[in-house]
Amino acid sequence: MMNTPFEIKERRPRAVHFGPGNIGRGFIGLRLSRSGYDVCFVSRNEKQVAMLKSRGGYPVYIAGGDPEMLEVDNISAVHARNTDAVARRIVEAALVTTAVGASNLKDIAATIARGIVLRMQHTDEPLHIIACENAVGASTKLKKWVFKHLPADLHDQAHRQIAFPDSAIDRIVPTKKHDDPLAVTVEPYYEWAIDRSAIIMEGSLPEIEGALYVDSLLPFIERKLFTVNTGHAAAAYFGYLAGHKTIQQTMADPALLRRVRLVMQETGKMLAKKHNLDETNHQKYIHKILERFANPQLIDEVVRVGRSPIRKLSPGDRLIKPLMLAYDMGMETTDLISAIAAAMLFDPKLDQEASRLQADLRQQGVQHVIRTYFEIPSTHPLHQKIAARYREYVQKYRLAKVDALPSSFAAGQVATVSGFSKNAEA
Repeated sequence: MMNTPFEIKERRPRAVHFGPGNIGRGFIGLRLSRSGYDVCFVSRNEKQVAMLKSRGGYPVYIAGGDPEMLEVDNISAVHARNTDAVARRIVEAALVTTAVGASNLKDIAATIARGIVLRMQHTDEPLHIIACENAVGASTKLKKWVFKHLPADLHDQAHRQIAFPDSAIDRIVPTKKHDDPLAVTVEPYYEWAIDRSAIIMEGSLPEIEGALYVDSLLPFIERKLFTVNTGHAAAAYFGYLAGHKTIQQTMADPALLRRVRLVMQETGKMLAKKHNLDETNHQKYIHKILERFANPQLIDEVVRVGRSPIRKLSPGDRLIKPLMLAYDMGMETTDLISAIAAAMLFDPKLDQEASRLQADLRQQGVQHVIRTYFEIPSTHPLHQKIAARYREYVQKYRLAKVDALPSSFAAGQVATVSGFSKNAEA
C-alpha cells in the first residue's frame, strides 16, 4: 500500500457523482446515501452547489399509493469548474457515478482523468466508475474518453486499478416544481443492474443497497431501453398528437393505451427472441410498466418525455434500434413505425431539436431525414414504410390543426401549420 496524505478507507465510503439533476438526486444520490456512502455532487449550477454544501442533504418524495418523504443526508458538493477540488474528491472516493446524459460523458472525461492521475500517485486502491445513463455500454464509452486524457505510460496501471462497470438504471423521475429547489419526486419502482464481471475484486466496491449485480448486463439494458424508454416515448408522441398534456392523460385514453401496448409488444417479441426471455414474464413486465406510466401521483408532461426527438430517433436509441432489430428477425414492426412517424411530428416550440427536425423536414424532406437522422438508406424497405406513415400522419394531423385555427388565419399560412410544408419532399 502506498503512503498517502488522503484518507481512502474511512468509516463511510465516499462517492463522487457528476450531474445532480432529478435522476442524480432522486435515484443515484438517494441509493448511495442509503447504502452508507458520503456523496459529493459535481454540478455546474453555483446556487445548487451552495445549497447542497450548506444543507448537506435534501428531501426525496416517493409518489406511490402511500406517499412518503425520505431525507437524503451526508451530501456535499463542488463546482465542476473547480477541477482541483473534483480531482481530490476522486482520490478519496471508492465510487464515481454519472447522470449527465450519454452525449455529455465526453465533456466530463478530462476531469475524471485528472482525478485518476492524482489518485494513482497516492494509492493503489481500486476505483469503480459507473455511468448511469440511458445508453448501452455507457461506462465502456466513458472509459474510452477518459483514457484519451490519461498519459500513455499510466494506461497499464489504470487498467489494473480503475474499473468501468456498465449498468442499467430504471426509475421515472418527472420534472415537478417544489418550493424547495433541491426536492425531487420519484416513483416507488426502481432498478439498478450492474455488470458484476467488471468489478475489480469481490469486496472492492462497497455494497450499493438495492442494486442487482449480474453477469450478463445486455439483456437488462435492452429490456429497459426497448420497453420502458420505447414505451414512454411512444406514449409521449401519440399523446402529443392527440392533444394530451401529460403521460397520465395519454394512458387514460383507451385507444392510445392500446397503441402504446402494441409498440411494447413488438419490442417484447424481439427481446424475447434475442435474449431468450420468458414471454409470459415479459408480458407481466410490460403490464407493470404501463401501470407505472399511469401512476396518478406522478404527473409527467408529454413535452418532457418526448423532448430531444433527434436523439430519441438516432440509430442506436429507443425507436430506430429496436425497429431494425425486429426487422432483421423477420418480425412485425407496424406499431414501431407509427411511433416513429408520430415522433417526426413532435413540434413543441421550446424544444430546439424538435425545431431543427421540423426545419429539415420542411427544407430537405422526409427521405433526407430518414437517411440522415435514422441512417436508413432509401433502398431499405423500412425507409418507404416510415415515409408513407409520416405522409399519412401529416395529412391527418395537419388537417386537424388547420380545423382548429381561427377563421382569420391567413390562407397562405395554412400550408406550413406545425412545421409542415406542401413544398417539402414527400
